[in-house]
Amino acid sequence: MNKKAIIVLLCIGLIFLLICWPHKVVIKLGIFAGSNWDVPSGDSYYVIDHAIERFEKKHKNVEIEYQSGILKEDYSAWLSQQILKGEEPDVFMILSEDFNTLSSLGALKDLHGFMKQDHQFDTSLYYQSVLQAGIFQKKQYALPYESNPTLMFVNKTLLKKEGISIPDNDWSLDDFYRICQKVTKDSNHDGIIDQYGYYNYDWLDSIYGHGGQLFNEDGTMCYLNQQSVKDSLVFLQKLTALNQGYRVSAEQFDKGQVAFSPMPLSQYRTYKPYPWRVKKYSQFEWDCVKMPSLSNQQGHSQISTLLMGLSSRSQHEQLAWEFLKTLTYDQQTQTELIEYSQGISSLKTVSESKHTLDILKEEAGDSQVNLSLLKDVMENAMNHNQFKKYESALNLLTTHIQQIIDNNADIDTSLIDLQKQMNQYLKD
Repeated sequence: MNKKAIIVLLCIGLIFLLICWPHKVVIKLGIFAGSNWDVPSGDSYYVIDHAIERFEKKHKNVEIEYQSGILKEDYSAWLSQQILKGEEPDVFMILSEDFNTLSSLGALKDLHGFMKQDHQFDTSLYYQSVLQAGIFQKKQYALPYESNPTLMFVNKTLLKKEGISIPDNDWSLDDFYRICQKVTKDSNHDGIIDQYGYYNYDWLDSIYGHGGQLFNEDGTMCYLNQQSVKDSLVFLQKLTALNQGYRVSAEQFDKGQVAFSPMPLSQYRTYKPYPWRVKKYSQFEWDCVKMPSLSNQQGHSQISTLLMGLSSRSQHEQLAWEFLKTLTYDQQTQTELIEYSQGISSLKTVSESKHTLDILKEEAGDSQVNLSLLKDVMENAMNHNQFKKYESALNLLTTHIQQIIDNNADIDTSLIDLQKQMNQYLKD
């Protein structure tokens, strides 16, 4: 064989190798540093890095890349810039306040096709309350990565001083009011109330406790003129009257002058164990119970959910879907979230496992936060409505309703007028 033929064969062989040799596929991941729940966090990248390591080991020609050091407060702006440049990650975290906007703008991939074709994926393994958080206009655009239900902080020292037992987890709104009424007083007899029933319990807590619903699914109608909403505002007016118009401060809460306050599970898990309990709430004994509701059959707690989704422009959508599952659906990843983060898994089998219960017991010791409570809270939680104007509509409602409460205005008339305003706003 002459020299020219050998060179031709070598070139053909090289071309063949270039075509057939497996190329490295890079999947970009968008995440931020620290905790989503604004509490102290240790190694915030551990769970992610471990998931990446396992995924890359299983997929030999795939590399997962992410930019470290992005703070949560900068993340939304960073993600928006990446989307504008067409350089957004294939898989990325979605803050709750950004989900509606990203979905409505078409930045997120509809996951229905993946979920339907993937026979190893079962949506029933999730708590439906948190799976719902990733739905926009009846389409699943994101999956829950981590959840954070709201509990009720209880100052055990204050209640003991007043001869009151810590409430059971099935306590009612009437129980809540009666205890607040009993503990609200001028304890040093100087003519000024210095002990209070509650701090930071707002109108939304009361709405959910009464089983109310503010909007329809599409966000085109506001349901203010209904009995559950009226009852919730009347209840809040009664609570506010106990303090004679005074607004309790965070400092008074920290000093132990307040019996109750809504508290995210993340704060409970952070500040209940040593050493953080020494730095906060160390002057009194405390615990958490379920949020009070109208009855066991009526009423919900608020829950926040950190979502993850896929870019609608991903060039590697099947691999991106597999990695999304590794983060949000994989038992090992979700179990490590329990160990290294402060929220709770959105998977029933993980959150209701003995391992999770053992972790909570070790963190909190003798506590009323148990598996039964968490299961009940997660199954009956209320996520935010998912429509484009939700955040702005909620801000408007908060302003107007706070004025109704502060001015002790007539509930019926005020809600009729406010509902007309809100429905017009939603239509515009």
